Amino acid sequence: MEKEGETMMVKIMVWLIRGYQLMISPYKPPSCRFAPTCSHYAIESIRRFGAWRGGWLALRRILKCHPFHPGGYDPVPDQHK
Repeated sequence: MEKEGETMMVKIMVWLIRGYQLMISPYKPPSCRFAPTCSHYAIESIRRFGAWRGGWLALRRILKCHPFHPGGYDPVPDQHK
């Protein structure tokens, strides 16, 4: 689903994440400890906040993916703080 007015950088980032979802993720066992998954979170945050802020939120989310974080429901915030 492409939104009107997305910058080229947003389109490229979303395209790369979708490539991961379609070509790499199916061959890995399900292991994401979050809902929505990190790749879905990344696409939503990048589309909502743009390449820089959305990319930062996605990176922060990925950095939380370790055995010491409980995971769970973690939606994209309504506003980036």
